[in-house]
Amino acid sequence: MRMIKDADLERWIGTDESGKGDYFGPLVVAGVLVKNENKNGLLKLGAKDSKDLSDKRVKELAEKIKQSYLYSLIVINPLRYNELIDRMRNLNRLLAWGHSRAIENILERENCEYAISDQFGDERYILNALMKKGKNIKLEQRHRAEDDVAVAAASILARDEFVRRLEELSQKYGLNLPKGASDRVIETGKKFVAKYGKEKLKEVAKVHFKTSLRIFNFDIRQT
Repeated sequence: MRMIKDADLERWIGTDESGKGDYFGPLVVAGVLVKNENKNGLLKLGAKDSKDLSDKRVKELAEKIKQSYLYSLIVINPLRYNELIDRMRNLNRLLAWGHSRAIENILERENCEYAISDQFGDERYILNALMKKGKNIKLEQRHRAEDDVAVAAASILARDEFVRRLEELSQKYGLNLPKGASDRVIETGKKFVAKYGKEKLKEVAKVHFKTSLRIFNFDIRQT
């Protein structure tokens, strides 16, 4: 598909996700509708890929984006995430479901013909998951899609919501649940299992990660 350029469009939806590579916390997908007349507002804010911003800056930008742009947030909490992964057996299908829901939610409120998302698999995953309102949308998946201002805005909203939900889980269970899938994450997972048991891990973590094997093996050796 020919790359969609901002200048060619009157309006378009950008979607992105956060939490895909994080063991703890939810998977969050965000969509943001940007119009040619208001895209400069995002540029002036300094909207860019959330991975290049601090959590504090992400929060500041997310609040401003929510005030001025139509958006949708799809939050798949860990327990639901684990259920869906068990059923779908495919992360790309789950991502497509989240992206399509974000697009559909925006289309419920405003018409739009174009959507841009980050490349995570065959674009047919998203197209097949779209429902009635999204069936005619022109979708482009591209690498480094966050270079598009709408996708950058979506990445900021998704990351902000992910961080907020991760903090809520940390407070609920009395453990500082870190981002990523590092050795620190494994150590925290061991502490969680020791405190709450293996089954409860599904409430805070994406247990299909290989990280779980290292956590569970440690637990088995200790019993």
